[in-house]
Amino acid sequence: MRRVVILTEIIAPYRIPVFNALARTAGIDLHVIFLSKTDTSMRQWRVYENEIKFSYEVLPGWRRRFGKYNVLLNYRLGEALSQSRPGVIVCGGYNYLASWQAMRWARRHRVRFVLWSESTAQDSRSEHLLVESLKREFLKRCTGFVVPGHAAQEYLLRLRVPPPKIFMARNAVDLKLFSNSAEAISQQADRVRAELALPDRYFLFVGRLVRAKGVLDLIEAYASLPAELRSEIGLVYVGDGPLRSELEAAARDIFPGLVHFAGFVDRDQLPAYYKLAECLVLPTHSDTWGMVINEAMACSLPVICTHVAGCAADLIKNNGRLVAPGNVTQLAAAMREIANNSDLRLRMSRESQTLIQEFSPETCAAGIAQASLALEAHV
Repeated sequence: MRRVVILTEIIAPYRIPVFNALARTAGIDLHVIFLSKTDTSMRQWRVYENEIKFSYEVLPGWRRRFGKYNVLLNYRLGEALSQSRPGVIVCGGYNYLASWQAMRWARRHRVRFVLWSESTAQDSRSEHLLVESLKREFLKRCTGFVVPGHAAQEYLLRLRVPPPKIFMARNAVDLKLFSNSAEAISQQADRVRAELALPDRYFLFVGRLVRAKGVLDLIEAYASLPAELRSEIGLVYVGDGPLRSELEAAARDIFPGLVHFAGFVDRDQLPAYYKLAECLVLPTHSDTWGMVINEAMACSLPVICTHVAGCAADLIKNNGRLVAPGNVTQLAAAMREIANNSDLRLRMSRESQTLIQEFSPETCAAGIAQASLALEAHV
């Protein structure tokens, strides 16, 4: 039985089913150390502690946001690691002081240290020389690496990480929760649509309303669609953020057409928005993955995404369209194509449902387990 300790930032809803699956994996004794329960400055996620079926703890800490920088300092990490007695530490990132402290602890105690790395060559943060320098120093000290997809894998290979040290753990959401909820919604679509004040047809965006997510590109692309198409199909933003007032002002100038702002929506209500939409659009400028694509595909939705999203190489096939970030003309063309072709939407819907089955919590857990067991075997 291998004692695996995962060090990660917050209790994210999409990680709980993965960790539950990992805890059930033969040969793995799992303990998770969270640096914080949540981050209210960035996310309004509900913390689903009642769903947790694995051993865990939340470290005490101090968090402050200074502009775009998020500072999190934790206490008693060394004590927590000593008490958990890890055989392998899997660290979710390198951008917190606790990550570097855990690495030093692992080196002193001769414990294998695995980085769960989601960075890609398209990540906007990779443009900063200081960040790149720190990242390369961190990578040198890692025993192995877990990546969510091919973009992250290619990035590590470009940084000359030996291929045998890299293990694939495909990013996942709770497929059963989303697909089952979506199926239930389809049985009462008219009632739910009326309750949520949703258009009969609409494009959907889910995420924070910030410039990096391409939300301004999306409303510009929608406004550029032919008037007759806008009179038939709306645009729904699910999420909140600093650009909401600017988006609302832009929406008031669009006629014909309907732009609806739903605000923040908890995970359990999201399947309704996915199921009743015609297409999810994620026009992001920089995104290490894009978990909303997983969620949408679990609800059988066609997708439009920019090629810089970390998930693009793995999840966008015949189920959607890839566009360049910031290219409003390309984005509008993809939206127009999908909106005008019901047969295409049906084929894409079926393809999404098929492709996403490979990105289950069990598959992700299997990749983490493989990395933990294989690397420890070479001690």
